[in-house]
Amino acid sequence: MRTARRSAPPLGPGHHHPEPVLEVVVPVHNEERDLEPCVRRLHAHLAETFPYPFRITVADNASTDRTPWIAARLAGELPGAQWVRLEEKGRGRALHTAWSRSPAPVLAYLDVDLSTDLAALLPLVAPLISGHSDLAIGTRLARGSRVVRGPKREIISRCYNGLLRGALSVGFTDAQCGFKAVRREVAERLLPLVEDREWFFDTELLVIAERAGLRIHEVPVDWVDDPDSRVDLLPTALADLRGMARLARALARGRLPLAALGGAGTAAGSAVPPPGRPARLLRFAAAGAAGALLHLALYVLLRPAAGAQAGNALALLLCTVLSTAADRRFTFGVRGRAGPAALLAGLALTGGALAVLHHALPAAGPRAELPVLAAANLAAALLRFHLLRACVLPGRRSRRTTGIPAS
Repeated sequence: MRTARRSAPPLGPGHHHPEPVLEVVVPVHNEERDLEPCVRRLHAHLAETFPYPFRITVADNASTDRTPWIAARLAGELPGAQWVRLEEKGRGRALHTAWSRSPAPVLAYLDVDLSTDLAALLPLVAPLISGHSDLAIGTRLARGSRVVRGPKREIISRCYNGLLRGALSVGFTDAQCGFKAVRREVAERLLPLVEDREWFFDTELLVIAERAGLRIHEVPVDWVDDPDSRVDLLPTALADLRGMARLARALARGRLPLAALGGAGTAAGSAVPPPGRPARLLRFAAAGAAGALLHLALYVLLRPAAGAQAGNALALLLCTVLSTAADRRFTFGVRGRAGPAALLAGLALTGGALAVLHHALPAAGPRAELPVLAAANLAAALLRFHLLRACVLPGRRSRRTTGIPAS
């Protein structure tokens, strides 16, 4: 018999009912149009296909429209539905709150637009119910997935995940697909370590879990882009980049107690083993390619408002800080902040290339600028590699020989 709940108070003590095996959280903010069809469709799907008790929790993030009223009505009508009200916005905040209070052994969430085909829900949570995996994510970027979306979102998504692989050496393929699940005992250990309460929440959770050696199961999904998506791409992208830099610093300085999570990953505070020369070149090439793609994507977004030179400078500032930190950490295996030399060199090369182009072709637009920036990025990346190698490797050699008796 499925879990039934006929009223809709906020999550809390005092409710006596068969506990669910799965709790699916739907975070919402001003979703009066999509909320009811989403929850009814999700409830019908679970009632028909899921063989265990389940619960659906609508997590309302400070909505100002009819969303809370609709959520309360649905919770009163549908067995196994409830809602919780938060007074602040943030998808991560909603998930952190609902997951922290849930008694279900398996916790999941999905976006209210139901861009992901619900047929993937049971394959997503089955490895967690069986104990095979610790977390599970839907991926739009793996073989077997089928995705319908515009080129702008496709480019941004691939650049973001490519930058993650280059900067943080992640193994999972899609950090931001709104279709994830985690075992409750794993969430109890992970959530206190996740600082972000907005869109970067997913990425931070996954990076920490993977670094701790937890098992992440990926499910290729069918996904159709919602043309009415409320996500503001540029502020979200900038916030994600700041989160990535913060997380990279925390990992580099050993601030996260990864060993305490019980995984088999890198122990807290330990350094990444310094790679050999072939591996160093491969890692540098991967990080450089991801950084170049991100630079071009940000340039395309920033140029209309800021102009060519200012747009390039802003995009380069973000990308160089991340790329240089990634190269120091994962290409050369050392900690510490990047100096200004790489940024100044990159700005001189890319800005100078744009200036030469506009001097030769005053009417040149983005179609001409992007190839020029790509070539300048390549030159800047090679220069950055040599600067880092010259600055980093001599210090490493001296540290390696410390304590070795002279012959």
